Formats: sequence, C-alpha cells, structure tokens
Amino acid sequence: MAASYLPRFWRSAAQADRLDFQNNNIVPGKKPDFEQAKEVEEKGTNNFETEDEFENPANRSLLNKLIRRSLVESPYNVEVLQRDPKSPLYSVKTFEELHLKRALLDGVYAMGFNRPSKIQANALPMMLADPPQNLIAQSQSGTGKTAAFALAMLSRVEAKKSYPQCICLSPTFELALQTGKVIEEMGKFCDEVKVVYAVRGNRPSRGSHIDAQIIIGTPGTVMDWCFKLRLVDVSNISVFVLDEADVMINVQGHSDHSIRVKRAMPKTCQMLLFSATFEDSVWCFAERIVPDPNIIKLKKEELTLDNIQQFYVACECKEQKYSTLCNLYGIITIAQAIIFCQTRKIASWLSRQLSDDGHGVVLLSGELAVSDRAHMIHRFREGKEKVLVTTNVCARGIDVEQVSIVVNFDLPLNVDGSVDYETYLHRIGRTGRFGKKGIAMNLVEKKCLHMLQEIEKQFKTRIKKLNNQDFDDMEKIWT
Repeated sequence: MAASYLPRFWRSAAQADRLDFQNNNIVPGKKPDFEQAKEVEEKGTNNFETEDEFENPANRSLLNKLIRRSLVESPYNVEVLQRDPKSPLYSVKTFEELHLKRALLDGVYAMGFNRPSKIQANALPMMLADPPQNLIAQSQSGTGKTAAFALAMLSRVEAKKSYPQCICLSPTFELALQTGKVIEEMGKFCDEVKVVYAVRGNRPSRGSHIDAQIIIGTPGTVMDWCFKLRLVDVSNISVFVLDEADVMINVQGHSDHSIRVKRAMPKTCQMLLFSATFEDSVWCFAERIVPDPNIIKLKKEELTLDNIQQFYVACECKEQKYSTLCNLYGIITIAQAIIFCQTRKIASWLSRQLSDDGHGVVLLSGELAVSDRAHMIHRFREGKEKVLVTTNVCARGIDVEQVSIVVNFDLPLNVDGSVDYETYLHRIGRTGRFGKKGIAMNLVEKKCLHMLQEIEKQFKTRIKKLNNQDFDDMEKIWT
C-alpha cells in the first residue's frame, strides 16, 4: 500500500500547521490557531487544582491509542439492535468466515489479529454485508474498532479506480495519523490501494488530482478539499466513517463540518460512526448523520470488587501519609504499584520526596506530552519501573497484570469536594486485573474518614483499618 501527500517524518500538529509538506517551506502568516488554543488550555490547567480528567478528551483518546499494543478483552457484553429485526443476526469466530480478499487476510494476520474481538465479531458481518448497511457502534479504546472499519473500507475499495472512494474523519491531526497508520499496515499487501491525509499543513494545489482511494483527515480540512479546492468528487464516495464521535463533538465546528460533508454524499454511501461513549449529545449527533442504522452498544454490567481487598490508614497530614507510604514501600515493590494523587502539585511533591529518599519511582501526569506519557506507561508495563506516581490521567488507561497494589494518596474528589465514586472504582480497578487478587490502600486524613463510609455504602463493600505503626499488621495483607 502506498501513501501520498505524506510528511517525510511525523510532525506535531503545531508543526503541521506551519509547514507545507510538499516543499517544506514555512508558511507565512499569523500564529496557527492550534498553538493559541494550546496556550489557552495550558494556562487554564495550570491554575486548576483538580486534575487531568478535565484535560482535552482528544489527548486522552490519543494516549489510549498509543498505549494499546494488543487487543483488550472488554468486560462488557455486546447488545445488537438491528435496523431490520427480522434479518438474521450472526457473528463470526474467525476472519476466514468473512470471505476477505487474500491480500487483506494476510494484512490482518500480519498485524497479529488471530481471531475477531467482540466488537469485530459483531460489527464486521454488518459492515461487509451486501447491500451495505449503516452502523452506529460503541466500543472502548483498544477493542479493535479501528481495525474493523479499516477492514470495511479496504474491502469496499476498487483498487483499479484511482480516485477517492472512502473518507474517514478523525477529531485531530494526531488521531488521524494513528488511524491512517492502522489502515496502511492492514492494507500493505494491497499494492494498488493508496491513502492520503487531509490534515492541516498538507496543502495540495487547486486542480491537483487525488489518486488515493482512501482519505483520512480532520473535518475542516476534508470540507475544504471537497468544497473549496474541489479535489474530491463526493458522488464517488462509497464509505464514510466518523471515528471518535464523542471527541468530535467536543471540538468546536467539527460537528457542523462533518454534517456538511455527509450531506453531500450519495444516498448509497455507507455510514459508519464509532464512539467510546453514548451520551445524549453523541446520540443526537449520530442520529443526524447516520440514517437507518444498525446499532451496537456495550451492555454495562456491574463491576465487582470481590477480588480486591481494601484498606485504609488514618493520617493527620500529607507528611504522615508520606511516612506511612515509606513504611509500605518494601511491601508494594514486591510486584508493581500505582500511587494516585489528586493534583499534579501533590504528585510532583510526592515523587520528588520518594526519589530524594532513594526510592525508585516514575512520575506520570497530564502536563507531559502524550507521547512521553505513552513511553512511560510502556516502561511500566515492561516492569522497568516498579512504582508509578500519577494523577487521574492513568485511571482508565493501564492494564498491567503485575500491578498488585493501588495506593490512593488522596481520595478522588469532584469539583464540589464530594467523593468521585466512578474514579475511585477505576483507580482501584488497576489492581486485581485478569481475575487476580489485588489490594487497594487508602491514606486518608482523619477529617475525611466519613468519605470512606460513603464509599463503603456506595459499593456495598468493606474497607478495613490498618495500623501504620504495626509492620506485622501491614504484612498480613499479603497472606
């Protein structure tokens, strides 16, 4: 597979705004809007004491893509709502059942996919059906949905026809590159199929001929290519994909751009929309853009804490919490541990204190670049670091079998100071993965002990008290 209009090396979005990929010349003019937005965001978050769950959702999505090197087994079952309830419903257990072209099947296996994931098993028969069917699908990051719609696009492409036939919209430059990377890798044995990137900085001249069959891009740039530069004849588009719809609607203007592009598509065009969440705003957007869809949703089941032992130590202040943590340190490094703090300030202070006292830790927080965060998470997964100090940026992203203990240096709180139950659940869920036993340790200031009672009531669980001066008592938690 070839890629046209591709940068000579991967650049950041800010660099992409300033550079013309075709001649690598600086484009004169005002500072790119992307950089201004980034400055505003950084100024805002630096003055905000609660944490990274409020960061740019596109960054969170990109981080999840970067840290997923293999498929994640979703804990949720799939619910399928068919456009035609009388139509036979079936899923597949092998990729051979899909009757793919040999070149595509080779690409799938070369990527390390041995069998379809839950989302792939249910979505692919619908996406590859003849005649084509529209689909709205909910899928968590890492469950194989990018590979699923990549397979659908590559299956629909007529390689002999050298013009755009499929368009995939992503919310940001970086997410578009990640999606394109999957499509290129899966289609690497499809010699005549090309991918082109409709992103800021990639500026083909008016009247240029786009011979790539697949366009990956952001809504604003794709709209310009279609209507302003007239590089794309939208009447030839057979598959239109909207990825990360929940992130898309959080970016100003993206919803309107996406809808305008969709309205220009022929009625026969297959519409595929994917989102990690299905809030009301996402449903409203999906209904406007995908007519008569099949729907795949995740059945949210009650998460159990049965295999996680929960403890707490009552402390007077953060210094006493630190002293307790040092007493625990020999225990928590038996395998691997994650220590959660509520703010970047506390996380930085704690990691500095531990390092100064000779303890090996790595700090992970939202002020780091997404690629740096992904690199640190990979090191932690590989066991090169034993203890990870972090904020909520990691609460939903890490699946490491060796994590045996989670320490809440601070309880997770909402902006109004109440307990954030969902974040608590996701935090302690980093241990006890894959059915193994896990331990959650809460270091709680005495004035906040009532919050533990609220957590116990919420989850109908018990959090046992530990004596931080009794080493025998602390070591018993492992037996």
